[in-house]
Amino acid sequence: MATETVRPRGPKRRWGSTVAGVLVLGVMLFPLYWMLDTALQPKAGLLEVDPLPHGLDLSGFSKALTDQGGHLLTSLVVSLGAVVICLALAAPAAYGLARFRLPGSRGIVFGTLITQMVPGIVIANALYTTYVDLGLVNSYAGLMLADASLGIPFSIVLMRSFMVSLPAEVVEAAQVDGAGRVRTFVQVVLPMSRNALITSGLFAFLFSWSDFMFALTLNTTHDVKPVTLGIYQYIGAHVGDWGSVMAASVLSAVPAAILLVLAQKYIAAGITGGSVK
Repeated sequence: MATETVRPRGPKRRWGSTVAGVLVLGVMLFPLYWMLDTALQPKAGLLEVDPLPHGLDLSGFSKALTDQGGHLLTSLVVSLGAVVICLALAAPAAYGLARFRLPGSRGIVFGTLITQMVPGIVIANALYTTYVDLGLVNSYAGLMLADASLGIPFSIVLMRSFMVSLPAEVVEAAQVDGAGRVRTFVQVVLPMSRNALITSGLFAFLFSWSDFMFALTLNTTHDVKPVTLGIYQYIGAHVGDWGSVMAASVLSAVPAAILLVLAQKYIAAGITGGSVK
């Protein structure tokens, strides 16, 4: 019986794929480049920006850091708090759905996915009424809880798929040695799920860092103002100073970019970890 030989792709096809990938990447990164280019030309109008900056004028960054530095710190505190809350709730939930034969567990997972489809404005309006009764409006704790809700469904689904693939023998061995369920979860399951935890925490941080709807709806004063809300109001106050506006946008993108670069190997392992059992 004749077998079909698979011919390797030729150099021309590989070069074609590389060029296409570079073009797509260039299109995706062009807005970021234009934002940085405008930030380095703070004295130029939005339609007067040169394609290439002629110097490193950092006055826009200095002004943006002075005006938005406090808001950046607020976003950092809120995002880190949201990550802690998200992982503290999602990790035990994912472990329970992965290891215990709970009735209706598949329906719970499906319902968790459905919650991601609910528009944010609907949740924000519902939370506002509840927050007024609980006294959580204009508070760090209230914004942390709201932002954590953005990452909890995704984290539960991701960590559950990862924990399902963990060797059951290791968990059983820990229980045979006298470890209870809580100790087994903390000392055995969580260390083995490091990649999934880092991936879930990173996405929870990004969800919280980029949140605008909750920040706008659940805050009526200037006490708790994340950088997304700060830039939104900054545009209205400095609509002619696009250099400072773009500089503030660049500064707000730096923490997320750094985290993505540092955690990229954990993200790849965390997302693909549950694909093979």
